[in-house]
Amino acid sequence: MADKTDPIASPGSPTPGSPTVGGATPGSPTAGASAGPRVMPLGVHELGATATGSYHDPHSVLGAHEYEGGVTVRTLKPFARAVDVVLPDGSSHALEHEYDGIWAVALAAPALASYTVRVTWEEGATPVELEEPYRFLPTIGELDLHLIHEGRHEELWRALGAHVRTLDGVAGTSFSVWAPNARAIQVVGAFNGWDGRGHALRSLGASGVWEIFVPGIGDGETYKFRILGADGVWSDKADPMARRAEVSPATGSVVTTSDFEWTDEHWLAQRASHEAVSSRMSAYELHLPSWRPGLGYRELATELVDYVTEMGFTHVEFMPLAEHPFGGSWGYQVTGYYAPTSRLGSPDELRHLIDALHGAGIGVLMDWVPAHFPKDEWALARFDGTPLYEHADPRRGEHPDWGTLVFDTGRHEVRNFLVANACYWLEEFHVDGLRVDAVASMLYLDYSREDGEWVPNRHGGREDLEAIAFLQEATATAYKRAPGIMMIAEESTSFPGVTRSTDTGGLGFGFKWNMGWMNDTLEYLGEDPINRQYHHGDLTFSMVYQYSENFVLPISHDEVVHGKGSLLRKAPGDDWQQAASLRTYLALQWTHPGKQLVFMGTEFAQGTEWSEQAGLPWWLLEYPLHRGTQQLVKDLNALQAELPALYERDQDPGGFEWLLGDDAGHNTISFVRRDSGGDPVVVVLNFSPEAWHDYRVPLPEGGTWLELLNTDAPVYGGSGIGNLGRVHAEALPVHGREHSVRLSVPPLGAVLLAPARVREG
Repeated sequence: MADKTDPIASPGSPTPGSPTVGGATPGSPTAGASAGPRVMPLGVHELGATATGSYHDPHSVLGAHEYEGGVTVRTLKPFARAVDVVLPDGSSHALEHEYDGIWAVALAAPALASYTVRVTWEEGATPVELEEPYRFLPTIGELDLHLIHEGRHEELWRALGAHVRTLDGVAGTSFSVWAPNARAIQVVGAFNGWDGRGHALRSLGASGVWEIFVPGIGDGETYKFRILGADGVWSDKADPMARRAEVSPATGSVVTTSDFEWTDEHWLAQRASHEAVSSRMSAYELHLPSWRPGLGYRELATELVDYVTEMGFTHVEFMPLAEHPFGGSWGYQVTGYYAPTSRLGSPDELRHLIDALHGAGIGVLMDWVPAHFPKDEWALARFDGTPLYEHADPRRGEHPDWGTLVFDTGRHEVRNFLVANACYWLEEFHVDGLRVDAVASMLYLDYSREDGEWVPNRHGGREDLEAIAFLQEATATAYKRAPGIMMIAEESTSFPGVTRSTDTGGLGFGFKWNMGWMNDTLEYLGEDPINRQYHHGDLTFSMVYQYSENFVLPISHDEVVHGKGSLLRKAPGDDWQQAASLRTYLALQWTHPGKQLVFMGTEFAQGTEWSEQAGLPWWLLEYPLHRGTQQLVKDLNALQAELPALYERDQDPGGFEWLLGDDAGHNTISFVRRDSGGDPVVVVLNFSPEAWHDYRVPLPEGGTWLELLNTDAPVYGGSGIGNLGRVHAEALPVHGREHSVRLSVPPLGAVLLAPARVREG
């Protein structure tokens, strides 16, 4: 066994335990050259800060360090009774207690690549052999650090966070976090009794990244970062890059690995080969926890997939699945941007659900919230004791409507955090598109702010130039890395170029929610039919700007909460009239140019306002009006899938023509949709409670026309007024058309027609 070194002492003062910059005590066996190597000298600051876990570079103190031809080994074991270092050849050497739980020994060796420490915690107890965290080199490469510092690391999740790995034959987990203004950082968890002094991270310089490898822990371990902030306060923080989190209300991060094997290669290849704007998209928006309460990701992979397949939707759109502490936020106040919510299961179980949806031919969209985040003290807010992820100026850093913080998208590391997060969901979970929430709040500095509450941009304008640049980078990067995906903007203003390419100055989104169509048509629907003639423009105005952007027509969760009631109850009248109005409205949505999105429950005419605390009222399907509405949605989806005219040219002006757009007196509109070959589908919509018999509608061609769908059919709960399945065009010019037809148009009903030649031959 090697000679033991004396405790550190002041020169000329051999009192054991006196901390100074010295090495061994003068006159001790290790002091002279002939007595062997000395312990590398350190000052009280380094030793004291290391002992308390508050030193920015603990790896320079602990571990093995060459010094004067030998190697000094230090380890921090505050409660140990004895500590030995065990070398690869099996020899052991006792360490002396040096300072406040730090033990040290000088070995006569030119270098020391590996070793373990053997610790005796109690007198007479069996010693425990441990791997030493501070003997490992950094687990982050120089290129990673450079890209992080530049804000250009598109796979940030592979560099930062917690990663199970094996180094030098030792299994463990590396932890890394960006916190440039922190004074010190520890990783804490049950593995160290939530005492992080022995697991302090090292600062990796100008990158602002801190790192440590902790041997012996792996998948399933809960942890947090204990951060000594620039404000001098210790705070326990969840890992911003955690890929799994504890089940709320617990707030810890969880080490996770994945062994999931995807089976959706064909789906991804097919997705990449299609142009989304000319493809069919009928999306079913869900709040997964309340669709059928009690089902997790794995159960939903059967029940949800079966239901969406039966209904004929092409996509599901999940309200945010990133981890969030408050269920009442529905996921829109995110604390774990890289962690799927654990309420419904593990990350791999979510992968299983998405893989099953793809296997059934169903795309997956997810709401993404880069606009703001909550103020929870254990999450992103003042992460390193300073406003780091949020703007420091509250006029830019706080959202007045939601009581949340706004990301500082002018900081390139923050922008990188968000851009990489978009890529993470698209690549790691094979999500087919992101619907970006609250885009309008990002575009304008004066959003929900009065004069004096906002700061103009450098040109004196109201546009948030930094957020605009971020959105452009996010969309461009997402489309570059994940072929065939969709980036969709929930944007409620007339900001120009939302779906124009970034090359031409646009935001680069593939689609934009048409909030104008939604607001106007719902206003119209809410009017008493006798007054609708005075609001006819609400029904037709959307076609004035239809081709300015690529649109999705949304009836989302926002329209059935906060006192707005259900879509069914927005129309006046009794139950039958409300159900008939809803059916006609859905026919308008499915036949109007643009892609469709409806919120869960709408497809079977839910009568009550949605609440995340209750499941959908599936029992309503026992009643004909609700069962009929559900059947109508199935049939609309099936008809749309059969007839490309109803989706193929949504953004082509040649795909739409008015037949009768100004018949306000009858509360009726008629138009034609055409596919790429020119084949038409005629749509007649009547929002009057009166049936119009012998109602003459111009047609784009003569011959026999089939009645493809009638929302007043008894199977849907209607009164059965129709045209016996087919009509014959007359050579009677109307409104500039050479042919026309006399129809029976049902009350509060819609009729769809197509030439018999299209359907039958």
